[in-house]
Amino acid sequence: MTVAAFRAILAGDVCVRPASVANPLSMRAAAEIGYELAMLGGSVAALEILGAPDLALITLSELVEQVRRIARAAPLPLLVDGDHGYGDALSVRRTAIELAAAGAAAVTIEDTELPGTGKQLLPIATAAAKIRAGIEAGADIVVVGRTNAALVADRAELFARQTAFEHVGAEAIFVAGIKTLDALDALAANARKPLILATAIKDATAIDVAARGVKIWLQGHQPHFDAVGAHHRRLHLQRTGEEPADPDPRPLTKRLSQSEDYVRLAKTYLS
Repeated sequence: MTVAAFRAILAGDVCVRPASVANPLSMRAAAEIGYELAMLGGSVAALEILGAPDLALITLSELVEQVRRIARAAPLPLLVDGDHGYGDALSVRRTAIELAAAGAAAVTIEDTELPGTGKQLLPIATAAAKIRAGIEAGADIVVVGRTNAALVADRAELFARQTAFEHVGAEAIFVAGIKTLDALDALAANARKPLILATAIKDATAIDVAARGVKIWLQGHQPHFDAVGAHHRRLHLQRTGEEPADPDPRPLTKRLSQSEDYVRLAKTYLS
C-alpha cells in the first residue's frame, strides 16, 4: 500500500515536502501531523544507529532493521536513502530486496564512490548498472536514481546521468546541488521522469518547483538536530541546574558524533 502511495505522489500534480524521521516515534508524529511522506536520510540513519557522521559507516543489516522499526510504526510511505547500495550492483539488488521486505516504499541509490566524501562520481555505466540491478531485483519498492553531479560537475554531466538513469528504468531522479530556478529549469527541460530535489532554492515555493516537475522536495533534517539538542539540554539542566552554553544543536551534534575525528580518519585512510 505504501509503495502505491509513493507512486501516486510521483504521478501527482503537487510537490510534497517529506518529514525527516529517525525512529518509530518520529514516524508516528509525522503521520499524526498529516505528512504524506517520510524520509530516512543517510546522515540521520548514521547518527541514530551509530552516533557517527554520514560516511557510509553503517551496514545494510543495520539500516534494514532501523527501517523495519520505523516503517511498522505508521502506514506512511517511507523513502530511504540507500547511499551507494552497500557495494556493487549485486549488493544494490540485495539492498532493494531487503528494504522492500522491511517496509520501505522507495530507495535512492547514488552515483558516488562510497565510503568517501560523496564527491567522487562513479562512471555513468557503473552507476546506471547499479540502479538497473536494484530495479530488476523485482522487489516491491520504487528505485530512485540519485546523482550528485550538480555538486561536482557541469550541466552536461548532470544531464547525461539523468538520462542514463531514466533509460535503465529509475522511476524518479533525485538531484542534490540545484540552487537556482534557472538550473532547475534546465534540469526539468531534460527530464522524462519525476524529479526529487534535495537542496533549497532561494525564494522558490513548492508551487514553483512543482511546475517544473519536482514531486518531492526535501526540507532537511533539522528535526533530528533539534531532538539531539533538546535531549542534551535536559540532561545538562538535570545535572547542573543551568542551561548549556551553546544552544545551537548543529555544532553540538557534530561534536557528539565525533565528526572531526572521522574527517581525520577519512583523510588518513581514504585519500
